[in-house]
Amino acid sequence: MKEEAVYQTISDVAASLNLPTHVLRFWETQFIQLKPMKRVGGRRYYRAEDVELIQKIYDLLYKRGFTIKGAQKFLKDNAKKTSLQIENKDKKQLFIDEIRSIKDYLKDFVD
Repeated sequence: MKEEAVYQTISDVAASLNLPTHVLRFWETQFIQLKPMKRVGGRRYYRAEDVELIQKIYDLLYKRGFTIKGAQKFLKDNAKKTSLQIENKDKKQLFIDEIRSIKDYLKDFVD
């Protein structure tokens, strides 16, 4: 996969949300979780997880009516919960993979 396809520019992300680019630059100063990759000349490139976070911030501010401080608190409070959910999802997937492995192992005895 090309690197260009993996990263989006600030212009692309802003256009997808119908926002001016300066809003995204401002959000970078207000939300510590938002850290786009910067190249020579300061050109910003957003990874998929950055874009997902921007969409979440947009939802909180523009659709749900949060203030900046309210959105900051919401993201901070839910960061722990989200990491635990990911950890539990990973454990669940490991368990499913283990069960499938055992199932495949037992199939060898039946065939």
